[in-house]
Amino acid sequence: MSQVQRMSRLMVKTLRDDPADAETLSHKLLVRAGYVRRTSAGIWSWLPLGKKVLDNVSRVVREEMDAIGAQEVLLPALLPREPYEASGRWEEYGDLLFRLKDRKGADYLLGPTHEEIFTQVVKDQCTSYKDLPVMLYQIQTKYRDEARPRSGVLRGREFQMKDSYSFDTTDEGLAESYALHRAAYQKIFARLGLDFRIVSAVSGAMGGSASEEFLAPAAAGEDTFVDCPACDYAANTEAVTFVAPPVESTEHGPVEELDTPGTPTIETLAAHLGVPASATLKNLLVKVDGEITAVGVPGDREVDLGKLGEHLAPAVVELVTAEDFEDRPDLVRGYVGPQGLKIRYIADPRVAPGTAWVTGANKPDTHARNVVAGRDFEVDDYLDVVVVEAGDPCPACGTGLKLDRAIEIGHIFQLGRKYADTFQLDVLGQQGKPVRVTMGSYGIGVSRAVAALAEQTADEQGLSWPREIAPADVHVVAAGKALQTELALDVSEQLSAAGLRVLVDERPGVSPGVKFTDAELIGVPHILVAGRRSAEGVLELKDRRTGEREELTVAEAIARLTA
Repeated sequence: MSQVQRMSRLMVKTLRDDPADAETLSHKLLVRAGYVRRTSAGIWSWLPLGKKVLDNVSRVVREEMDAIGAQEVLLPALLPREPYEASGRWEEYGDLLFRLKDRKGADYLLGPTHEEIFTQVVKDQCTSYKDLPVMLYQIQTKYRDEARPRSGVLRGREFQMKDSYSFDTTDEGLAESYALHRAAYQKIFARLGLDFRIVSAVSGAMGGSASEEFLAPAAAGEDTFVDCPACDYAANTEAVTFVAPPVESTEHGPVEELDTPGTPTIETLAAHLGVPASATLKNLLVKVDGEITAVGVPGDREVDLGKLGEHLAPAVVELVTAEDFEDRPDLVRGYVGPQGLKIRYIADPRVAPGTAWVTGANKPDTHARNVVAGRDFEVDDYLDVVVVEAGDPCPACGTGLKLDRAIEIGHIFQLGRKYADTFQLDVLGQQGKPVRVTMGSYGIGVSRAVAALAEQTADEQGLSWPREIAPADVHVVAAGKALQTELALDVSEQLSAAGLRVLVDERPGVSPGVKFTDAELIGVPHILVAGRRSAEGVLELKDRRTGEREELTVAEAIARLTA
């Protein structure tokens, strides 16, 4: 028998106005409906209603992970420095890592993710091929020192996450474990009621090779992904690749220097010469581990520093400063060209051999025309580094791509042997020789999924939860009079006896209008009102999502809700 939760005893304080610092819909409504409370920047307390929803998401995740044979564990959040130093991530994570010292001066961190520790656990527990494959998971609090925590629980410094790891002796075994997780994630997000896309992604600080993201389209999303309207291609913008078309063989004239005073930007240069920006070559100067490097892209495109950083990881990429130019008189700010440069030159594939450009002449107020890639300058590395734009060709079929915003709710990686190599994770193989284990890593943002659902399902009245994760199945409202309250409590007990989770608003001295507004704001799937026809034993049932209403007897209402 489920318990009836009375609003008069529930610790919930709803707000009529949005919090002053709230930017996203989920941030506004989760606070207004009394689900969460801000403790500090990026740190949130989950109140009773919010904890119920968070636990329901965890339950769905746990059930589907158990269904594929994964085993739940719980590892510490406070971790020693040494494993992360061995993997290189003590430095790679940079300022994102919460670091601290104990009273003896030893270094520790608050775990952002646990590849290193899981690898050590399996190294200790599994010594033979007979012990594998094994899949382990935990649902735990993670920590990242975000520079600008925002959007409520969407981007916090402390958050709930399910992270799981697979351990196999063969690449084929890893592929099978990856496929099991992929299918489990599809079931999890479908059960949660999320609209989601599976897109190709990059591995980032996680390392490894194959990688896919699960994205929930939403206006508040911080990820941009591309979607092909003609085929099933979808990818995070950082994972989109461009295949340069063949360059037609054309004879270009010799390099011609042009007097172009006061044209340090692509816009001023194109206007001065009367040429499209796409005919110019933009050369962005960055520092890669402190070494100045030039990055060339067509003038009508922007360099995606995130993409560039992924390509060059673990090297640190940063923009040059005015002081850097002072130390390098050969680099003329606003007039840099690739011809004759004495630094590394990276170019986008669009700057293909045989293409001719208008670009800087490495002299003040001077540009050059007919500067041909492969003839007048060489490219050290071709990397796809431009910001993807709507209409760019689909890598799979060539159709123009669409851009959408989304929230990352899950990410799966085929890590391979990156961490097994670091910690020498071997087991005794069938032939009696050591076999290096291969790994997968799989994450779901549990608290983030709550916010993503709020973003996708809320309306102008408030939250509107899918039944699977709602804090209750039905919200019973007593309009106010003693008879209505008596009926509301009686039907609540009957619904509870039938196995439903019931929230009943029987608060004395609270007007019907406030109760109805709170019911809409809290967002339970069904609202059952004991109102004007209570004396006849008739209730009004409202579907929170559709707004449909119907009058039913108590028996009919119970039958409808338990069907």
